[in-house]
Amino acid sequence: MSQKVQPTVSIITVCYNSAATIEDSIKSVLSQNYANIEYIIIDGNSKDDTLQIVQRYSDKINVIVSEPDKGLYDAMNKGIKLATGDIIGILNSDDIYCSNTIITEIAQEFVERNVDLLYGNITYFKDDPEIKVRTWLAKPYYGNFFDNGDVAPHPSLFVKKHVYDKIGVYFPDFKITSDYEFMMRALKINKYKSYHLNKFIVNMRMGGESTKSFKNIVRGNKEIILSWKMNGVKPPLYFWPLRVFKKVLQYLR
Repeated sequence: MSQKVQPTVSIITVCYNSAATIEDSIKSVLSQNYANIEYIIIDGNSKDDTLQIVQRYSDKINVIVSEPDKGLYDAMNKGIKLATGDIIGILNSDDIYCSNTIITEIAQEFVERNVDLLYGNITYFKDDPEIKVRTWLAKPYYGNFFDNGDVAPHPSLFVKKHVYDKIGVYFPDFKITSDYEFMMRALKINKYKSYHLNKFIVNMRMGGESTKSFKNIVRGNKEIILSWKMNGVKPPLYFWPLRVFKKVLQYLR
C-alpha cells in the first residue's frame, strides 16, 4: 500500500466482565503490523478484573471508557461515536484476529477497491484458538442476498465512518441481531458498495448471544422479522426455510 494512502482504522472492543478473554483480544489488536490503528475499548462497568487488565495496556489504547450501558449495541454505538478513523471495525472481547497482517490487508482493499463496507470469513474455537471447531464462509453481496437467507458475519465487518454518519448506527433496543438490521439497512436499502474479502478475518469463540439459549434464538428471529418491517421490505415466502437450511449447513462445516 502506498505510504501516502493509509486510512486510519478504528477498532472497537466492547466488554463486560470479560477478564477471562479480554487480554487475548487486546494483544490481537496490538500485534497488528498496520501502523494507523485507533483502538477504543468500551467497558460496561465490569465487576471483575476486566478494567485492571485493560489498564495494563492503557499506553497503547487510544480511548478507554468504563461506565454502565444499555447493552451490547448501545456500547458499540458509544465506540462508533468516539471513533475518528476512516474505517471502523468491531472486535468482540472474546475474539481474536486470524493474523497480525489482516488489518493491513483490509485497509489496502478499501483503498484499492473504493468500497464502503468490507467483510470476510470467520472461524470458531472453544478453548484453544489453534483448534478450529467450524468455519463460516461468507458470500459476496448480490441482489437477493438477504432474501435468500444470506448474511455477512458481523465480527468480520468493517465500515467506513461516513456510512454510520449517514444512515445511523445500531438499534439499541435489539439485544441479539441489531447487526443484521444495520447490514440490511446499509446493503439492501441504501445500496452501499461492499467487498467480500475471501480470507479468514476473525477467530471467534463459541457461545455468542444469538445461540446461547433457545430463548435467544427465538428473540433473534423476532428481531430479524422486525428488521424487515423497519426497513419497509418483506421477505419472500421461501426466506425462513432457506435461512434454517443454511444455518444447519453452517454448523456442519
